[in-house]
Amino acid sequence: MNAPAMPDLSHLWMPFTANRQFKADPRMLASAKGMYYTSLDGRQVLDGTAGLWCVNAGHCRTEIAQAIANQAAHLDYAPGFQLGHPLAFEAATAVAGLMPAGLDRIFFTNSGSESVDTALKIALAYHRARGEGQRTRLIGRERGYHGVGFGGISVGGIAGNRKTFSGAMLPSVDHLPHTHNLEKNAFSKGQPAWGAHLADELERILALHDPSTVAAVIVEPMAGSTGVLIPPQGYLQRLREITAKHGILLIFDEVITAYGRLGAATASEFFGVTPDLITMAKGVSNAAVPAGAVAVKRDVHDAIVNAVNGGIEFFHGYTYSAHPLAAAAILATLDIYRRENLFARARELAPAFEKAVHGLQGAHHVIDVRNIGLVAGIELSSRDGAPGARAAEAFKMCFDAGLMVRYTGDILAVSPPLIIDEAQIGEIFDTIGKVLKEIA
Repeated sequence: MNAPAMPDLSHLWMPFTANRQFKADPRMLASAKGMYYTSLDGRQVLDGTAGLWCVNAGHCRTEIAQAIANQAAHLDYAPGFQLGHPLAFEAATAVAGLMPAGLDRIFFTNSGSESVDTALKIALAYHRARGEGQRTRLIGRERGYHGVGFGGISVGGIAGNRKTFSGAMLPSVDHLPHTHNLEKNAFSKGQPAWGAHLADELERILALHDPSTVAAVIVEPMAGSTGVLIPPQGYLQRLREITAKHGILLIFDEVITAYGRLGAATASEFFGVTPDLITMAKGVSNAAVPAGAVAVKRDVHDAIVNAVNGGIEFFHGYTYSAHPLAAAAILATLDIYRRENLFARARELAPAFEKAVHGLQGAHHVIDVRNIGLVAGIELSSRDGAPGARAAEAFKMCFDAGLMVRYTGDILAVSPPLIIDEAQIGEIFDTIGKVLKEIA
């Protein structure tokens, strides 16, 4: 059987991609099943990143595909403004059942970026509804990634995502320092022991701006896209204490960590810290249909909804909020997680995953390895005058060797589907080790 023909590459402007370089040497995926992609030239590629941190139950699950097809034939679209359809409410109930106690009001979106902007709006609306409309300041964190909306890049802290748009971002935003410190925490297994005190920088920022002007603090409980930064022991607990003391909402951006990545339904559950809002996307639908959501504490929801006597309470939403196909995918996905105990599976595999990734300590170019649950970051020394080049080369060489990883800067990230087995875990890190030996 002949391989599919290469399409015309000229018209598509690809996201977060060096377009000219890619089109000169394209890496194309044609199909997927379980733990593997098949490239356009017919090679099997082991998925070490669950697509883009999102295909937690493995690729092309029959149950999800059938649910989407059935729904498309039955009800392809229903508006969510002033109208509803049953599956939207069923999906919200299913999502709420996996959230921490009290976070049982669900607002559906279509992506992590939309979830973040929605959560920020909810925070502002909440304080306004309570008569504290002066609370408009938002606090994010350096190296944080909260999607690509203007709200998300404003509270986000990745310089490359911000610099082109720096003159048009939200005002009244400040940032906590990030928690990454190679000198103190290199080669940590799980949460590093050093760094909880960095949460106290929030008190300094609040003293500068006046706590009564701050609406919300948003952080990723584990920062993924910036290169897997794991919270120090006690750090998230301290953020919760400070925000609660000052009446500030705490938002956990769990677009990556929700739905089993750390071996629990949420990072909130895993770390034992309950925020006021949780943003999610990716794993909620196994990425089969774009979908996202915000889980909101009931008292936050009620303050907004009960502040209006008739009429629309919250002027926000999307044409595709709780789209019927997305709702069907969510229900089928959550059912797979439950039936196959995938969160527990991730938790049980975590020790073998940790042992395998830390086997790279001492490998060529490796200056740090860090891990938690089924996610790992492998930091490489940078080439003089060419930061990111070594990891970019490793990414390409891994793909050519039949393994897909992610990279950001000079950090390789691994976050496989939760259906992975121990032999495949070994294959991932053996391949990375071999590739690193070959890189100058």
